[in-house]
Amino acid sequence: MSTPSPEIKDATAAFTGTVEPSAADHLDEGRLTQWMEANVEGFEGPLSQGKFKGGQSNPTYKISTPNKDYVLRRKPFGKLLPSAHAVDREFRVQSGLHKVGFPVARQYGLCTDDDVIGSWFYVMDMVDGRTIWDGAMPGASPEERRAVYFEMTDTLAALHNVDLGEAGLEDYGKPGNYFGRQVDRWTKQYRLSETDHLPSMEKLIAYLPATLPEQTRTSVVHGDYRIDNMIFAHDRAQVLAVLDWELSTLGDPMSDFTYLCMMYVTENGGRSGVMDLDRKALGIPELDELVDRYCAATDRTEVPDMNWYFAYNFFRLAGILQGIKKRVIDGTASSAHAKAQSERVGPLADKAWEFAKKAGASD
Repeated sequence: MSTPSPEIKDATAAFTGTVEPSAADHLDEGRLTQWMEANVEGFEGPLSQGKFKGGQSNPTYKISTPNKDYVLRRKPFGKLLPSAHAVDREFRVQSGLHKVGFPVARQYGLCTDDDVIGSWFYVMDMVDGRTIWDGAMPGASPEERRAVYFEMTDTLAALHNVDLGEAGLEDYGKPGNYFGRQVDRWTKQYRLSETDHLPSMEKLIAYLPATLPEQTRTSVVHGDYRIDNMIFAHDRAQVLAVLDWELSTLGDPMSDFTYLCMMYVTENGGRSGVMDLDRKALGIPELDELVDRYCAATDRTEVPDMNWYFAYNFFRLAGILQGIKKRVIDGTASSAHAKAQSERVGPLADKAWEFAKKAGASD
């Protein structure tokens, strides 16, 4: 197996590295130290902090001590949309999944007292591994790429096969009608942060709830499952931890699988897309190979036509980025990268409508 290239970054530089927090983002180290002494097993100070540069949702910090590094995720400061930034849910789902052996970071504690650092937060292990940002995996061998893509698929199937009772997650979400609830949620979130009139979004808001697919299974769904939201072992194609559980709930596993498969309808651009790559030369499996592997691992005979799901996933992404756009305008976005992300709302909505038309929608 080839040596990981510079584009396959060490997880200590995950989210593209850390910076000294600004005055507005700086955590009260005295109060945080007291909380960690009382709540984090094995903690020994003194601690120092760095803020990860990437990520638009919950600000994330590297908390360093002489003997160990931790990750802290908190809610953003300021006014927030309803149900957004639920760090308590992130902590709960990862705690349950860790208990049953699914690859997530160990969770140490959740704080719901705003007086400690100014917002709710939780602390977890910092997993030692590498983060793959680019779906092309520059510098890797075809064999390594193929192994990584199959590992992603197998890990997702393992998530969807988790026994909810054993993980203590039976009530982590509402039963049934997942896509109906999600379309309604993202429509409301979009309306709360709407800044421009987008014809494609208006058509999607009418079309999607009228054409919901049947839900035949319920599982934990991650909500943002893609290659750069996991930490891989340094020397092999093994997922050590799946990251970023902000959008997780109980729902239709097809939402996660079709979201992963969106890389096949998305150009690379240095990110997770593989649509415009020479996949055969690179060793990246074709979409039907991932479908077959996922179906075998989850005891399915097939997956439904994906065009409706692609339309929904692009619609949801547009809604998420519209929230970021509103926060950019309001001055509360958590990174400089947020502005560039916010400019993608219109193109994503247009792409969603193109897939809706492939699924049967008419202008």
